[in-house]
Amino acid sequence: SIAPTYGVEPMLGTNPLCYGIPSDDNFPFVIDCATSINQRGKIERYAREGLDTPRGAVIDNDGIQRTDTEGILHDLVLGKAALTPLGGADAELGGYKGYGWATVVELMSIAFQSGLFGEGISGVDRETGEKRPMPLGHYFLAIDIEALTPIDTFKKNVGEFLRALRGSKKSPLGPGRIWTAGELEYDEFVRQADQGGMSVPPSLQSVMKDLRDQRPGLKEKYGKLPFE
Repeated sequence: SIAPTYGVEPMLGTNPLCYGIPSDDNFPFVIDCATSINQRGKIERYAREGLDTPRGAVIDNDGIQRTDTEGILHDLVLGKAALTPLGGADAELGGYKGYGWATVVELMSIAFQSGLFGEGISGVDRETGEKRPMPLGHYFLAIDIEALTPIDTFKKNVGEFLRALRGSKKSPLGPGRIWTAGELEYDEFVRQADQGGMSVPPSLQSVMKDLRDQRPGLKEKYGKLPFE
């Protein structure tokens, strides 16, 4: 979905860098970030909410940075538009950095398994728009912390640093708080748990009902969703 810096063809996936690091806080440090400015899912959300896509997140075959959300979704399928890497479409704000990290993830995911890339894993035939299999590769690395240091020491070190980040000097123009990765999600989990569950916006309710009604077997399994 991502075009290389100074390119317009979608050659790379959104290729997230994902890390989970245990801490002695109530929540671990967990980050899962695409190497593109936006992902398709967020653009689909803009469509559901009737919003334009922010300029700089998508580039088309003519090199134009697009904002027309519905047109973007159509052209992404056909390979006529691409997402831009973190930093943007050129080098001015460091787009080559996002492009480089997207390439690292792609290489680790295809080189070990001789996997396909580019259009080969786009999930669609770009000539017809028809869906086709996506033989994706993934790369995982787990580190045995105890082989290097006691787990409690590791967690303490992580927690001390994260608390130092959160306790550092705040911007006078900001919200008055600094978060570390995973903290917002933990706060939201606690809030939702306290109120007995999460709310589902009407636009997403409609999508969920459509999926239920269109997929064989789901209608019987989920005859009535909690919000109906």
